Formats: sequence, C-alpha cells, structure tokens
Amino acid sequence: MNYLNKYIDYLKYERKLSDNTILSYKNDLNDLYIFFNEEIINVKYEDLVKYINSLSYLNSRSLAHHVSVIKSFYAFLVLNEDLNINPAENLCSPKLAKQLPHFLTEEEINELLNINLVTPYDYRNKAMLEVLYATGLRISELINLKFSNIDLHNATIRVIGKGNKERIVLLNEIGEKYLKIYIDEYRNLILNNSYSDYLFISNAKKNITRQGFFKILKKECERAGIKKNVSPHVLRHSFATHMLSHGADIRVIQELLGHSNITTTEIYTHIIDKKIKNDYDNNHPRSHK
Repeated sequence: MNYLNKYIDYLKYERKLSDNTILSYKNDLNDLYIFFNEEIINVKYEDLVKYINSLSYLNSRSLAHHVSVIKSFYAFLVLNEDLNINPAENLCSPKLAKQLPHFLTEEEINELLNINLVTPYDYRNKAMLEVLYATGLRISELINLKFSNIDLHNATIRVIGKGNKERIVLLNEIGEKYLKIYIDEYRNLILNNSYSDYLFISNAKKNITRQGFFKILKKECERAGIKKNVSPHVLRHSFATHMLSHGADIRVIQELLGHSNITTTEIYTHIIDKKIKNDYDNNHPRSHK
C-alpha cells in the first residue's frame, strides 16, 4: 500500500485536490488493490482490461472515473520511477452520454426563496439560499465561507474553490440585503456568546455541514411544494441557466462558476437550445399537424 499512500500524498499536497475528490480516488484504487491482491506493480495492459470489464455493472460515468483514476495512478508511478512502463497508457474510457444538468425554473426558485422569516435560523437559511442562487457557489464553497471572505461594501465574496483557486463572485441586491440582515442581527444570536470564523453557523455553534445544508434544503423544498430531487448543485445549475437565458456572456458565467475550461460551462447552452426548441414546438401555430 506504500505506492497508494505516496500517490494520495501527491494528490493532497501537490495537486491540492479536495478531500472528497481524494476519497473518491482512494476508493477506486482500493478496489484495484483488492482485485489484484495488492500486486499492482506487475500487472499488464491485458490485466487492467480484465479489471475494467469486471466493472461492467457500473454506469458509464462511474466506469470512466475508474479508468481516469487508474491512468493517473500509473502515470504517477512511472513519473516517480516506481515503474518503467505504464500498463494503463492505452486504456480507453467508455463514451459518456451527454447529460443535461437539472435546474429549477425561475418560478420554482421564487417559491423556494419565499421563506417565512420568524426565527434566527429562518434568516440564516434565507441568507444561505439567496447567496447560493446569487453566486452559483459549490456547496463546499458555501459552507467553508468565513466572515473575512465577505465584502458587503462592494457586494462581493472572495471564494477559495477547487485546487485552492481564489475567485471573486458578485452578490445581487437581494442576496446582499439578506446576508447583511443575517450578519447584523442574527448570526451572533445563533452563536450565543460562542466564537467562529465561519459565516453560516449551525445549531451546534459550528459551521454548517454539507449534511446539515441538505436537510435544510430538503425541508424548504417540501415547504415550497417542489417535487424535484433538488441538491445544492441544482441551484448552481439554476444560477448558470438563468444567467445565460437572460443574456449573460458565457465567459462571465465561466468566471463566476470557477470553471477552468469553457467547455464545462458550454453545457448550459444546450439547455437553452433545448428550451428554445420546446417553446417553438409548443407555440408556433404550424408546428403541429
């Protein structure tokens, strides 16, 4: 397992990947180790093909992730001079079916954000959801926001994203308004004489966890009558889709989302294209025979 430990250290300290990403790499490689009884150094290309074929029960996306991790792992071993020949060099990933991201309509977003504000926690939840929809932040970025990241004077938030890359995102007027109310009037009430650097505080006086936010989101979706399976990433997709549909430049959206590659952002153009076609088919007087 020494090879795996060195690779994990490389992912953590040199590539600076997130804990969740590292865990997914480690899980895939543990499966590889088990399959080959830890004899991963002497495997050949044909052996790896057999291993990939043994994973046929996985969907194409999960299978592609396994292949990507294996290729990266063996490339590292060659680079580190633990291997002379890379047996995974010619492994091919399965062709992925292009899946359009799920998103909420603007009407559904308005219902979701229409929270009855009574308790300090209602104001916290309102502020979190408004910030998430206003900025398109990832859930990991939202829950790790610190008080020092916020600049209400300029209505901006400094975000530390994937790979420790820093970017500045903008707050709209409503997001700024409710974030300010939460900070000025309710954050200290939730802290109740405790101290935390983090912006959004849980009932336990610590920063909101990923699981905690999921529970809040589920509760608010039920209250709003939204039947869709809504995750924090759905709100990120909704932000990007609505921005694009209202005329925002795709490179601006790329910058706000923190995508390193424009092709990742371009998926949202397919959503708009699909909506245009549906609207045309449904509304043009000669689209139905």
